[in-house]
Amino acid sequence: MKKIILLTLILSSQLSFIPKEISWVAIGDSITYLNDHPDETGNRITKGYMTSVVEKLPNIHFVNKGFNGWTAVNIATNIEKLGLQKAAIYTVFLGTNDWWGAKNLGSLDDYINNKGVSTVYGAFRVIINKLHSLNEGAKIVLITPMQRVDFVYINNFKNNAYGSYKDKNGQYLEEFANAIIAIGKQEKIQVIDLYHKKGMDHSKLVQFKRLKDSATGKYINYKYPDFIGKPFNPDTDEYPYPKESMNITFDGLHPSDKGYQMIAESLIKTFKKLK
Repeated sequence: MKKIILLTLILSSQLSFIPKEISWVAIGDSITYLNDHPDETGNRITKGYMTSVVEKLPNIHFVNKGFNGWTAVNIATNIEKLGLQKAAIYTVFLGTNDWWGAKNLGSLDDYINNKGVSTVYGAFRVIINKLHSLNEGAKIVLITPMQRVDFVYINNFKNNAYGSYKDKNGQYLEEFANAIIAIGKQEKIQVIDLYHKKGMDHSKLVQFKRLKDSATGKYINYKYPDFIGKPFNPDTDEYPYPKESMNITFDGLHPSDKGYQMIAESLIKTFKKLK
C-alpha cells in the first residue's frame, strides 16, 4: 500500500511539471501570413515569428490568421467570416496596410463608443469585441506596426511603396502605432511596440538600396536616408534589395529572419509574463 501511495505521489509530482497546452491565434497581415509561406519571399526567410516562438515555448500551438495585404478595417469588416477559434491567447498585428491604404485613423472616441469600421480605431474595437466573445478570459496582445522604408515586392517590382519616413495622405505610420498603444492603455492589455523598438528604426531596416545612377547608368548602394527620392524603374532596373542588403527586413517592409527573431523574442518575454 505504501508503495502504491509513493508511486501515486511521484506520478502526480511529474505530471505537475508537464506544461499546459496553450492555444494561440495570430491575427495579422502579410508579416504574419509569410510565417507559413517562405516560398513567397524568394526564400529570403526560413521561418516567421510564430514558428520561432513555439520553438522556445513548445506547449503553445498557433493558428495563423494572417491575410496578405489586409488592413484592420478588412479584418473587422469580415470578422465573422474568418473562422476565428476560441484560444487562450490572441495577438493582433495590424496597421501598416491601413496607413498605406490611407484608411481613416479616427480617434480614441471611435474605439470607446464602438463607432464601427469606418475608422481604424473603430475597427480595432470590433476585432477586440469578437475576441472577447470567443473567450472572455483570453489574453490579448496588440503589436504595433514596424517602421518601413521603400518597399519593392520581390515577385512583382511594380508593387512598391515609399517608407514611413513621410506621411501618406496626411497621416504618419507612427500615428497608427500610437493609436494601438492608446487602445492597449484603454483596455489595460499588453502592447508590443515595434515601431519605437530600439534597433528597428528606419536606418536599420536594410543595409542599403541598390539603384541605378541616372547619369552614369551604374548601380550604387545607397544607405538610408540617401536613397529617399532616388528613382527606381520597375520595368528596367534590377531588384534594389539583393541578399547582401538584408538586415531587419529583406525588402524594406517584411522582416528577415533577423527581424522575425526580434519580434519573436518580444513575444516570448510577453507570453512568459501572462498568467
